[in-house]
Amino acid sequence: MSIQPVKGTHDLYGEDALALRYVEGVLLSVAELYGYREIILPDFEYTDVFERGTGEGSDVVRKEMYTFKDKGDRSLTLRPEFTAGVARSVISNRFYATEDLPFKVYYYGPLFRYERPQLGRYRQFNQFGVEAIGEDSARLDAETIMVAVQSLALLGFKDVTLKINSLGDEESRKNYREALKSYFKEHIDSMCDDCKERLELNPLRILDCKVEKDQEIAENAPKISSYLSEASEKRYYETLSILNDMNVKYEKDESLVRGLDYYSEVVFEVHAKAPSGNDYGALLGGGHYASLLKELGGPNLPGVGFAMGVERLCAVLKEEGLLKNLDDGIDIYVMPIGQEMLENADHLAEECRMYGYKTEVPFGSLKFSSLFKKAERRKAKFALILGEDEMKKGVAQLKELATKTQKEIRLENLEKELEEAFEPYYKEEEHSCSCNEDTCQCHDGDCSCRDGHGRSSTRE
Repeated sequence: MSIQPVKGTHDLYGEDALALRYVEGVLLSVAELYGYREIILPDFEYTDVFERGTGEGSDVVRKEMYTFKDKGDRSLTLRPEFTAGVARSVISNRFYATEDLPFKVYYYGPLFRYERPQLGRYRQFNQFGVEAIGEDSARLDAETIMVAVQSLALLGFKDVTLKINSLGDEESRKNYREALKSYFKEHIDSMCDDCKERLELNPLRILDCKVEKDQEIAENAPKISSYLSEASEKRYYETLSILNDMNVKYEKDESLVRGLDYYSEVVFEVHAKAPSGNDYGALLGGGHYASLLKELGGPNLPGVGFAMGVERLCAVLKEEGLLKNLDDGIDIYVMPIGQEMLENADHLAEECRMYGYKTEVPFGSLKFSSLFKKAERRKAKFALILGEDEMKKGVAQLKELATKTQKEIRLENLEKELEEAFEPYYKEEEHSCSCNEDTCQCHDGDCSCRDGHGRSSTRE
């Protein structure tokens, strides 16, 4: 039996790895535009961080965590989500006292959940998200939603829908939980085993059940809007008013509860629909939380954030043709003609790299045809051909592989010669946007895609 990857894990290479890094780069750039800074956390925490922070009533804690005992008999858990870990970090590093509030961070890295693998969903997967901790503000909630919406827009999604709801404050949720218990008690015998457990742990989780017959029962359940306190209702509509002012379209969805127990007040998801009509459902989700830090033994500070699975995002982008122009090729393939030119080719390749060009060179003497096959397989833009005669004259042949045009260049002017040769390529890359329109006015500084800032070339 050959060795295979563990079920629910996957290897990424070539264009798949490039796509992941491209998406990561766009998401990080958007977060930084809003003033977020990166935080890097351990891949595992004490189990208590997730049981107390994420909530024992959540499916993540009850079913999906990878938990184990270390050699000191301490219970540890591979990170199933980031927010509880961020909260732990804020407490243990006293960022609430040493950093300006709100403490705004973004994160990117692997999560581990034992769930059923499906399109773009794995048991180890990468997640991107943001958290803003330490300020209780409807404006901060709205700004966080803007980061989420803009992130998908800059990746090229045209038809996205923001779904939003309020779970209210503690008083609102307490009254609402009692109402849900009373309603579902009359139907619980015909519902799934998970819902029977949820009824006792947290009846709000029943609203998130994926069993069709249970969903039909949940449709007639009491609505949270009838139980919002005056303060929560005012806060909710203040957030909606800010979104209206910023021309963000949304749908109010009273069935939206999110899957983790720490959420309160505003919660949201962003759904995407493809031009083909495919409804991909929620690509990201998040919301406000009031007492997560307090639950973990820290100060009573609120927060707001969202997260998205990057592999699933990549799968949808690929299916919709939004990852067309990713380049995993090299810039230059140096071609030594004959064994005696290998050492010179090595020096020439190193000089090209010092100027910022991705360059490869063969490690042995090859036929001319084999050199070109290697260059094509590596998707090289140019071949730099170096023979004994060229070396004596201090020149080389620079051939553009796409057009088959070739010219002689002087090696003493290598940097300038390469800059001129690559200028058309980097002009294309100096400005890229997500509008994908033939009529884009980006180069005139008047692009309507709101992504009118240039992307630096790889050589900057």
